[in-house]
Amino acid sequence: MQKGIHPVYKECVVKCGCGETFVTRSTKEKILIEVCSKCHPFYTGKQKFVDTAGMVEKFQRKYNWGKTKGAADQPAAAAPAGAAPAAAAPSAPTPPQAQA
Repeated sequence: MQKGIHPVYKECVVKCGCGETFVTRSTKEKILIEVCSKCHPFYTGKQKFVDTAGMVEKFQRKYNWGKTKGAADQPAAAAPAGAAPAAAAPSAPTPPQAQA
């Protein structure tokens, strides 16, 4: 090998998002990772959502799917004695029906 053209290869601390740390060798001093062998679903056998958690719920809240809003779900607001009744709000879109 020629001298002076290769990077310095030294010990490196790797830190995972789950809190696990281990030492290896690299040209960097510190490496930050999101998923390691202690928390990766392939190695643990457990299902774990890293980035997509809450996306389905966010979609359902945005389009009011999955829940039907009715009088039982919402508490009745106390109207002042002389106030006229409020106009009804437009109904939420209904989810498409599954084909049999």
